[in-house]
Amino acid sequence: ITDIRQTAIIMPLAHLPAETDRNNIVLNPYTECLKDKRKQSANFKHIEQQANKFDGGATLWQQLSDQACVKVNPMYTPLTTEEIDKSYDLPYTRMPHPRYRGKRIPAYDMIRHSLCMHRGCFGGCSFCTISAHQGKFIASRSKASILKEARAITMMPDFKGYISDLGGPSANMYGMGGHDKGKCAVCMRPSCLHPSPCPNLDTSHKQLLEIYREVDKLPGLKKSFVGSGVRYDLAMHKTGIQTTDNVNAEYCSELIRNHVSGRLKVAPEHTSDFVLNIMRKPSFKQFYQFKSLFDRINQKNGLRQQLIPYFISSHPGCLEADMAQLAADTRNLGMHLEQVQDFTPTPMTVSTEIYYSGYHPYTGEAVYCAVTPEHKQAQRQYFFWYDKANRPGIIKSLHRINRTDLVRELFPNCQDFHAQERHKNKKQFNEHKINDTKIKAIKQKPRRKL
Repeated sequence: ITDIRQTAIIMPLAHLPAETDRNNIVLNPYTECLKDKRKQSANFKHIEQQANKFDGGATLWQQLSDQACVKVNPMYTPLTTEEIDKSYDLPYTRMPHPRYRGKRIPAYDMIRHSLCMHRGCFGGCSFCTISAHQGKFIASRSKASILKEARAITMMPDFKGYISDLGGPSANMYGMGGHDKGKCAVCMRPSCLHPSPCPNLDTSHKQLLEIYREVDKLPGLKKSFVGSGVRYDLAMHKTGIQTTDNVNAEYCSELIRNHVSGRLKVAPEHTSDFVLNIMRKPSFKQFYQFKSLFDRINQKNGLRQQLIPYFISSHPGCLEADMAQLAADTRNLGMHLEQVQDFTPTPMTVSTEIYYSGYHPYTGEAVYCAVTPEHKQAQRQYFFWYDKANRPGIIKSLHRINRTDLVRELFPNCQDFHAQERHKNKKQFNEHKINDTKIKAIKQKPRRKL
């Protein structure tokens, strides 16, 4: 069996096409990729582009040896609403496997009263595998299917009146897609949001608002929350279409007022525009705008809720100086970061390809990557600048990278350091003063007559 979609098969070399055509792409041979990582990086571009095509893309081929090649069949097309409903409407028990009977599973406690409304994500973040295993096109469940599961949750014996998550891979992509499906069918963009939202993308949150309000009407339900990550850049996107922009503003207000369980998770990931561009994430300026909106709505409604941002250190392209600036930026926002991670290579992502090869698959340019434990720890420490145990190491690092200007910003009360700086500056001033005096004396000294 060699033609099942979404499978890869090793075949005799005789099956390898002579060259690339409309239905087949011949990648750089495996043995050459081992010798030249640029060729491996170039291969990945084709893999991601074809996996993100609506029709599943072309068949990929790669020579493995003198006798064999690998054939990668096209992906499946996105599920229709009817197909995804059939999957989610099966008679699940909503209970852990019997082998775990009598044991507590923390992950189950977190999701036992939650439901997923759609599959797929068109964000295309470089470090994320969602598009690799769910695709970039959104497959949304029907309102009836979602309400059916929500009712089932309210009937669970341990239900206390709260649905913990009305979400999905990205919580606010439900029902979204292209205005013109024909354009989507031939598009190979890995992200519909980066470097800017696609003009063909319908970003209206109208269907999502309707779901929230219908679920909240269910008897026995006190509150429904959104626990999945929210794409604030999508929620705040200005389309220029007045009705859509009004609905999206209404969504932001509804989300913050009625569907936050004290803490709203968002993922700016970094503060450096250079790093964010490699990540395929929006500028950090948009986080400032969303935080301002979040604080304003909280204040207006007498709420005391937190905005919890996720950040990543050691991502390809990130320098130690970028992490130092991230620490200063988040400190100025009054944040002590908790939801953080050091970049970990994950199969089938652009970021991992850069980490392995050292080159960006789409530009061919070399990209710096922190790969040693020492370099990764040097970046990670900046997340926890507020821990006194990290202070000496951070100050030492800031001296090494010539960013002593950030020491005063991060540690304004670090008297020992500032005293040393004053002493150092005074010493340098005195040395310059002595040197200036000597120079003046030499200039003023009369020349000897011959």
